[in-house]
Amino acid sequence: MKQETAAAISPTDVAFGEVAQMITTARQRAVRAVNTELVELYWQVGAYISRKIEAAEWGDGVVRQLADYLARQQPGLRGFTRRNLFRMRQFYEVYRGEEKVSAVLTQLPWTQNLIILAQGKSAQEREFYLRMALQEQWSTRELERQIKSALFERTLTHPASATATLRQTRPEALKVFKDAYMVEFLDLAQGHDEADLHQGLVRQLKDFLIEMGRDFCFVASGYPLQVGGRDFVLDLLLFHRGLNCLVAVELKVGRFEPEYLGKLDFYLEALDRQVRKPHENPALGVLLCASKEDEVVEYALNRSLSPALIAEYRTQLPDKQLLQAKLQEFYALDTQAR
Repeated sequence: MKQETAAAISPTDVAFGEVAQMITTARQRAVRAVNTELVELYWQVGAYISRKIEAAEWGDGVVRQLADYLARQQPGLRGFTRRNLFRMRQFYEVYRGEEKVSAVLTQLPWTQNLIILAQGKSAQEREFYLRMALQEQWSTRELERQIKSALFERTLTHPASATATLRQTRPEALKVFKDAYMVEFLDLAQGHDEADLHQGLVRQLKDFLIEMGRDFCFVASGYPLQVGGRDFVLDLLLFHRGLNCLVAVELKVGRFEPEYLGKLDFYLEALDRQVRKPHENPALGVLLCASKEDEVVEYALNRSLSPALIAEYRTQLPDKQLLQAKLQEFYALDTQAR
């Protein structure tokens, strides 16, 4: 059977495949180049309108006249309505002087730029979503979902809960993991059990990996481990390309209990001894619980030798207004500390 498969792939097929890949790569570059040019054009148009209005040479009515003129001069031209021209002006005025994000703007689609521009309430929040959208390669739909889930507020006010060991030995991992993961896409019932959660995550694997982050890869569900002649099963096994390590995920539908860390530590030791490849870093673990109490988590993590994190899974989008209020408290406390 293997010989027949190998014979079916001729040198011509390989060559044709290489040409097809060249075309695909060139098209992707072309799309990126066109997007860059468009965003730069909108920036230039916005700057021109802004300068005219600031110099009192134009009023709002002139912008409408410009939109009508462009429509007459170039029939079929799209995207240059009065409303969009004012968006271009706003785009320029919000980001001029923001050198830290200027290079990022042209790497994102115009639609995503508009979403962040409209919903970002501060320069810090806009920069956060610009960089995350580029880093994670979010679709427009995913970007809107992450903003709706208040990822910015959650990240600032609730950083990842990690053991002292992980913080000391792998500090870069703290930027990869979250304190809470949104799994509203699972539509879990109120009284769901661990099997429901597990099956839902596997069934909606694509959405789950997007929520975890771009460099996460799925390895197995119900991964078997054998130690001392006994059989054990790890809920989910992932791999993170950036951290170059296996990631063990244990699921708990109740609140976090300190003894859970002992079991996760056991799984990580087994993975490092039996599964980890020589070129890989030691495995990391994530306890994904329905809820956790901050003080209990702090006590449990402080003395643990396990490179692990404790996170919540949430089945409903959070109250964004409440999180924004907490963010204001966070800023106030930060200012006082300085």
